Amino acid sequence: MPETILELKNLTKRFGKSTAVSDLSFSIEKGNVYGILGPNGSGKSTTLGMVLNVINVTSGSFEWFSDTMDTHDALKKVGAIIESPNFYPNMSAKDNLKLVCKIKEIDEGNIENVLKTVELLDRQHDQFKTYSLGMKQRLAIASALLNNPEILILDEPTNGLDPKGIHQIREIIKKIAHNGTTILLASHLLDEVEKICTHVVVIRQGKKLYAGRVDEMNASFGYIEASVEKLDNFTSFLDRLDFIDKFDNIEHDQIRIFLNKDYSAGEFNKLCFEKGFVLTHLIKRKESLEEQFLKLTN
Repeated sequence: MPETILELKNLTKRFGKSTAVSDLSFSIEKGNVYGILGPNGSGKSTTLGMVLNVINVTSGSFEWFSDTMDTHDALKKVGAIIESPNFYPNMSAKDNLKLVCKIKEIDEGNIENVLKTVELLDRQHDQFKTYSLGMKQRLAIASALLNNPEILILDEPTNGLDPKGIHQIREIIKKIAHNGTTILLASHLLDEVEKICTHVVVIRQGKKLYAGRVDEMNASFGYIEASVEKLDNFTSFLDRLDFIDKFDNIEHDQIRIFLNKDYSAGEFNKLCFEKGFVLTHLIKRKESLEEQFLKLTN
């Protein structure tokens, strides 16, 4: 049975009359990459703040490592970046990490290894102020890895970066996950979650809309795009078919038909022809993660 790293149970946070997170429950299991996905202001950062003990919980609870230790001890096994770390601009990357080790009472023996992981070993003696934004973010990740955490938590890790910086951060996250570290990241970028994460929790206005594997979120039966001359008669025909979930118009003669079971374009074309409908356009498509996300959040 997979080991549970973190479990949220009906977690709620209210700021005055405003509810930032509402009755949120999900589990993080060892060895996976989880994304908390939602628009800006959906409660992602507040959720991370609560489980890291920097924001007080209004109601509900959370457990680290199946409640085998108190939160203070559990957080020693966690690496996190939820805001930009304060590195000293005139100090080198290596000296900044030495200072982090001193503050956190961590052995300095892991510094070279984490700099190698984030691809900054060749720039370790350069002053922090000479670093690009992407390099600064990579150093922040290095600092969060100094204690060899069992789980790494990242809040919007690619925010503000150019395409090259985004790609580098994503590849580093994949490498860290490949080495066995569980990862939980918050993002409003669907592309980021699709490329990095194995699991996703979709939230909007503090409420959970979906929690599960990324590949199961878009494991629908897809949809068929079709064009036919007599659209009115055609929609009446579609209403009677049990393998159709719903349909909508794209253009005046084109329709998109969502399936609720596996049905091929060939089978559909044959059925339409037998009923006297000649299709002038027919293509079957798979719903993208983006379409599923929009469907959930609308």
